[in-house]
Amino acid sequence: MEIINQLNYWINTNVNFNPMKVKLAYLLLISFLISSGIFAQNADTNRVYVFDIDEEIAPPVVRRMDKAFSQAAEYKADLILIHMNTYGGLVVSADTIRTRILNSKIPIVVFIDNNAASAGALISIACDSIYMRAGANIGAATVVNQNAEAMPDKYQSYMRATMRATAEAKGRDPKIAEAMVDQDIYVENVSDSGKVLTFTTSEAIKNGFCEAEVSSIDEVIKRYGFESYVVETLELSSVDTIIDFLISPYVHGILIMVIVAGIYFELQTPGMGFPSLAALTAAFLYFFPLYIEGLAENWEVLIFVAGLVLIILEVFVIPGFGVAGVAGIVLVITGLTLSLLYNVAFDFSMVTFNAILEAVFVVIIAIFGSTILSFMGLQHVLSNERYGLALNKQMDKSDGFVAASSIYTEMIGSDAKAYTILRPAGKIEINQKIFDAVAEESYIEKGTLVKVVNYINNQLVVRKIK
Repeated sequence: MEIINQLNYWINTNVNFNPMKVKLAYLLLISFLISSGIFAQNADTNRVYVFDIDEEIAPPVVRRMDKAFSQAAEYKADLILIHMNTYGGLVVSADTIRTRILNSKIPIVVFIDNNAASAGALISIACDSIYMRAGANIGAATVVNQNAEAMPDKYQSYMRATMRATAEAKGRDPKIAEAMVDQDIYVENVSDSGKVLTFTTSEAIKNGFCEAEVSSIDEVIKRYGFESYVVETLELSSVDTIIDFLISPYVHGILIMVIVAGIYFELQTPGMGFPSLAALTAAFLYFFPLYIEGLAENWEVLIFVAGLVLIILEVFVIPGFGVAGVAGIVLVITGLTLSLLYNVAFDFSMVTFNAILEAVFVVIIAIFGSTILSFMGLQHVLSNERYGLALNKQMDKSDGFVAASSIYTEMIGSDAKAYTILRPAGKIEINQKIFDAVAEESYIEKGTLVKVVNYINNQLVVRKIK
């Protein structure tokens, strides 16, 4: 205000009174002050990028994480904040996120808003700082199967090493991190009960796995040391949402089932019909999102296509079912499996054994399920007259149905007339009805009288009457 008063005095004493000049001077003054204020504000304002992990950790989360980190770099963020509430997920997906966090040039903190279990614990420990809400927990990182049963020790060994290395990288106790995986790890006064370790908020703070108890994102940012800040969040387009849906493991399994079932049903029926369309559509929905996201390589898609070609050749060109058919099935399964792995071209150095097993598990279970459903479909759907998908009416003799051969056999000895020229095949007329026939001679003129002398290979045989 003092600056404005002094400038106002300067204008009145140094500028000849001219309304236009006075207005211009004030305009320049106001513009200068506003721009100066904005620049000063920007210089003191920190940029914070917030990214949510509030679901099962799987490929869709990895994809959103990649996009979030790219946007944070473009935004020139001073801090990335992960807002977490998850019960865990796939180890390979969690390890991908963990590695990205450890290599980030932008500081990353996590706000555990209730749960950071299993894979969520691994991601949290990789962050520079951990903040937790009252009543939250972190831990329980034992590797389990689909039935929540602990996997063999070789899987636990890998997870123990990953948790230990992550904790060491961030200056946290590696032994405690291991105890979150293995119930046999003993840590004095921390984990001595023979149970997998899980910390509450207060326990995590006491043992160096949480900086402070907080109640909101704003409190996390202020605890970190930012007084003036602006927050940017991840924004997903409708296309992103669709792709995230299609690359989830559950949808992958369903699409593989449709692909296999479509191929199976198509092999049971002649021609190209709805099963082929369903299989091709499912294959497109399976590979396209993976391809545009860089997960499926060109050669992996080509392996799948080559497998389909071999199966088609085996069925429609090559008699029997042999080498080509077996090779086609192997290539189809291989293409589906490889497309789920996070390799770069032919480099599989970053692909863990767990990732391979998970990919194979998804494909094999989906194929097994589609085989059972296909068999049940043939038995209970296609053959059921209720659905009208198959011919189930029996043509009984009592209903007036007779074999065509018996009708034609009864015509032997009948007189007829050549309805068309027979060269030697043509048509004849018997009692004003037209039938296909073949002449014993090589040629019979139209209108010539003939006699039916035989019925061979579903054809009437005629001879010229002399």
